[in-house]
Amino acid sequence: MSQAIEDVDVELTVVLGQTMMPIKQLLKLGRGAVIELDGHQDQPVKIYANGEMIAKGEIMVAGENVAVSITQSVKNYQRN
Repeated sequence: MSQAIEDVDVELTVVLGQTMMPIKQLLKLGRGAVIELDGHQDQPVKIYANGEMIAKGEIMVAGENVAVSITQSVKNYQRN
C-alpha cells in the first residue's frame, strides 16, 4: 500500500443512539446533564467513516479506556 494512502486521515464516528429535543432544552444542558437515547445497552453501535456507515460493533470498557469492538462489516458499502 502506498505511503500517501496510509497517511490519509479518516474521521470515525460511533453512534450509541439518538434523540430529539428542542433547542431551548439543549441550551439549558450543563455539566453532568443526562441525555436519554433511543438505543439500549446491549444494542450494537453504528460505526461511520467520513459520514458513511461501515460497520457495527460493541462498546468495551477496560479500566478508564472505552473502545469499540467491530462485530459486523457493512457488506453493501459502495462508494460512487
